[in-house]
Amino acid sequence: MNLPPDDQQLLEELCQQHGVSAPKVLQLLQTVREYEFKERRIGVHAALRDVLSTRYPESDYQES
Repeated sequence: MNLPPDDQQLLEELCQQHGVSAPKVLQLLQTVREYEFKERRIGVHAALRDVLSTRYPESDYQES
């Protein structure tokens, strides 16, 4: 999921404040988006559960 730089920075800050992994939040959002327009959202809960059980790095990018 590609966010504008300002949104990415805001997400990183909010996730850091709340002790949540930003890459995991991005993956959860992407997963929900994939199921958003399907007529039946069968499997969305299992897909979200898989994301939650997967370990993600703290950040996807390196600050220069």
